[in-house]
Amino acid sequence: MKKELETNYTNDFESIKHTDEEGKEFWYARELQKILQYSEWRKFEGVISKAMDACENSGINVLDCFVGSDKPIISGKGREQIIKDYKLTRYACYLIAQNGDSRKKVIALAQTYFAVQTRKQELTEKEYSMLTEDEKRFYQRNLTKKGNYSLNIAARNAGVKNFDKFHNEGYKGLYNGETADDIAKRKGLRYREDILDNMCSEELAANLFRITQTESKLKRDKINTENKACITHHEVGKAVRNTIKKLGGTMPEELPTPKKSLKQLEKENDESTKVLDKYC
Repeated sequence: MKKELETNYTNDFESIKHTDEEGKEFWYARELQKILQYSEWRKFEGVISKAMDACENSGINVLDCFVGSDKPIISGKGREQIIKDYKLTRYACYLIAQNGDSRKKVIALAQTYFAVQTRKQELTEKEYSMLTEDEKRFYQRNLTKKGNYSLNIAARNAGVKNFDKFHNEGYKGLYNGETADDIAKRKGLRYREDILDNMCSEELAANLFRITQTESKLKRDKINTENKACITHHEVGKAVRNTIKKLGGTMPEELPTPKKSLKQLEKENDESTKVLDKYC
């Protein structure tokens, strides 16, 4: 039964995705309600309301993400009645998952599943898809820098003083026990070379999930000791790893290391610019 449920969690988010006449994807709230294991619409609508508030606070038009979609149904007595529903964007689904009951395993899976697209909100899907792999790397690396900055603040507020230990716990969870040094050695990097600068866009995205979800959980659970913060980071890293596995993805340590680091690409770009400036 457990294995069957995990399989459903892996497939159901994608299986209930719809596409409108313009090719835009959306989800129906009533269908999402069932997968997120809310038996009563009344309770789930409360989660939707919180998600709408979060959407408004982020400066995004709520009506663009939560589109009313009331529909008629036939009741058990044969009467037609109108039920309330919404067409949800992926970002709306993410906010719902973020405001759902964190004790539910499926909520954690939903948070990870919908997080990838919300990290691209500054670019449209079309714009992001048109980027080269190196451009995607720069884009994702910029997000991880911002994410780590926010995570460090949350960790400090949670009582963390040994940040090397704290960050290594996250890596160990995501990379099946590997520390930052282990990852660097496996990639063949020089001493103190940044491992994040030597990741492909997919590996960076996996780490971004880990970073943002850890920050959120530290705040949500009001973590107040270094030990608990380290445990939390490890658990989140492991949860992201398990989700990747359940979705049939490639484990982060098995993803290819780019031939050039982002620092090297930046240096080459600077040198090319100097040459162009000389002759232009």
